[in-house]
Amino acid sequence: MKVTVENADEVYDFYTEHQQPRLKARFAYVALAAKFRPRVSFDGDARAEIKRLIGDDVRLVICINHLSSRDQYIAAAAVARSPIRRLIGRIRVLAKNDLFDDPKQRANLDMMGCIPVFRARDNHPETAAAASRRMIAVCVERGVRGDSFAIFPEGTRNDTDPSTLLPLASGVGQIAVGIAAQAPVAVLPLAIAYRDGSSVGAEVVWGMPRVVSADESVADVTGALRPHLQATVDRARARLRR
Repeated sequence: MKVTVENADEVYDFYTEHQQPRLKARFAYVALAAKFRPRVSFDGDARAEIKRLIGDDVRLVICINHLSSRDQYIAAAAVARSPIRRLIGRIRVLAKNDLFDDPKQRANLDMMGCIPVFRARDNHPETAAAASRRMIAVCVERGVRGDSFAIFPEGTRNDTDPSTLLPLASGVGQIAVGIAAQAPVAVLPLAIAYRDGSSVGAEVVWGMPRVVSADESVADVTGALRPHLQATVDRARARLRR
């Protein structure tokens, strides 16, 4: 099966049920932590709150600023060095569809639990919009069944000013609100700041998770996330100066 927007229904039928190999995924996350050695810290009581939410079976929607093609590796390494490592094997990562073109790379993406996203800028807008609706539905279904998610809500790399977030897409709000209608879910900011352009030893800060209530709107979730994630980015960048 090719991952193309023309057969998006078949693609999402597959990723509705796909299960990653959990032991292999755990090994990969730990290996990435050893390779990239991020400097992981937590905002206030975030570590304890994350542990509490995981213990209460609250799904997490991890929202990460997007600076480079290395971000997913740094985020995975940070997960391995946090209480969230208990969820490895049940974390779905949204990734743009063209990353699935190479068979070898796709095997790695499937192992890491990735789900393809057909962006409007890369595909016919109407076809991409229909695929996006199906992708959101798949994420909500998987979230209700117990999966958590990692998302880059800016939707593209920030090549302009790494200190300031780009506008956030509404997908994170749609996924969180959809899950919240049937199961407990929290939005969790994660900020990455690179030191001197190196991918080793990046500063990574976990922000305080925010539980999403069933009566919130997509705009409520996305609107609350932006200042929350921006503040976490600010903390990560401040740590670069230490």
